[in-house]
Amino acid sequence: MTNESQEAHQPGLAAEWDPRSEAVLADQISAFDQMRSRCPVARSQYGYASVFRHADVLRALLDHETFSSAVSRRPSVPNGMDPPEHTEFRRIIDPYFSPARMAEVEPHCRRIASEIIARVPDATETEWMEDVAQDFALRVQCAFLGWPATLHEPLRQWTRKNHRATLARDEAAMAAVALEFDGYIKDLLALRRAAGSGAPDDATTRLLGETMNGRALTEDEIVSILRNWTVGELATISASVGILTQYLATHEPLQQTLRAQPELLPAAIDEILRIHPPLIMNRRVATRDVDIGGVPIAQGERLALLWASANRDAAVFGDPDEFRLDRDPALNLLYGAGIHVCPGAPLARLELRVIMEELLKSTRGIALGAGTQAVKAFFPASGYSRLPIVIQR
Repeated sequence: MTNESQEAHQPGLAAEWDPRSEAVLADQISAFDQMRSRCPVARSQYGYASVFRHADVLRALLDHETFSSAVSRRPSVPNGMDPPEHTEFRRIIDPYFSPARMAEVEPHCRRIASEIIARVPDATETEWMEDVAQDFALRVQCAFLGWPATLHEPLRQWTRKNHRATLARDEAAMAAVALEFDGYIKDLLALRRAAGSGAPDDATTRLLGETMNGRALTEDEIVSILRNWTVGELATISASVGILTQYLATHEPLQQTLRAQPELLPAAIDEILRIHPPLIMNRRVATRDVDIGGVPIAQGERLALLWASANRDAAVFGDPDEFRLDRDPALNLLYGAGIHVCPGAPLARLELRVIMEELLKSTRGIALGAGTQAVKAFFPASGYSRLPIVIQR
C-alpha cells in the first residue's frame, strides 16, 4: 500500500499495493478509503488491478462488452457469463426470486428468525456471528432450496474450509472444497430424480425441470447455479446480519427510531451496508485495451471492482460515514448494477428485513458485549468474524 507521503495520483500511472498486507487486512474499509483518494487503479502481485472509484466501477458494471464477467476457471452460472448465454440463464433464474416466490418464503424466514432470536439469552453476552448470523443464513438458505436440516452443520464446516482455502490461495484445497460442495448437491439431485413425481416441490427440484433453447439443463449447470446461490448467500447474509447488528448496537438512537418506524428498515439496511459493505469485490476482465481514470488497461487484464470502496466514494456520497435515508438508491452498488445485478437481491433484502424486524421487536436494547472484543473479518470476507452482543428484552 502507498505510504502517507505519496503525492496525489498522476494520470496514466497506476499505484502498486498489496491488498493482503497486514495493514490492509487490519482495516480494509479504511485502506480502501485511503487508496481511493490517491488513485483510481492499483495493481497488485495477485494478477489483478483494483478499481476504487464509484464512477469507474459503475462504468465497468454497465459496459459488459468491454468488461467481461467470464473470469472464473470453473463454470459459473450465470455470474461468470456474458450475453447471450448470460441472458438465457437469467431468464430461467430470475423467476425464482419473483415477488410471488418471496411471499412464499417470508413466513419460513420469519419463523427461523423468530426462533433464533428467541433463544438468545437476556442480558448475557452472545457470540453473534456463530450463534445468530451464520445459523440464520444457513437455515434460511436450506429452507429456500428445500435442503434438509442435516446439511446445516456440513455446510457450516464447508464455509469455513472454503474461506481458509481462498485466503491461502491454495489451489489444491480450493479444488477439493469445490468438489466436496458439488458432491452435496449431486446427492440431493440424485434423490430427487429417484423420487420422480414424489420429489418435493422446491427450488432444487424445479431446476431439474428447466430447459434452455429446447434442452434440459445439464447437471453441471444446475450444480453451478446452486453453488453460486448458496456460497454467495451464506457469506453475505451472515456478514450483513453482523454488520447491521453492530451498527445498531453502537447507534442507540437509531435502534429506537427503527423500533418506532419499522417501515424505515429497508432504506436503513441498504444505507448501513453502504457504509460498511458486506462484499469486498467482484471480478472482470478487459476484452480490449481501455482507459480507466487515465490508467491504461490492456486487453486481458483482470480487474477487481471494489464495491467496498465505490460505495464510500465522497464524490458521490459526501461523508461516507454519514447515515442518511434520503440517498438515491440507484447510486448504491450493494447488489451491483447493469445486467449482472444480483438476481438474489430480493431474497437477501427479505432475509435482512425480517431478521432485523424480529430483533428490534423482541428487544428493548442492543449493545456490544464488554467481555470480549469484536474481531473484524478479513479478505475475502467483510464484516466480523467475532461479534459479542448483549440484548435486553
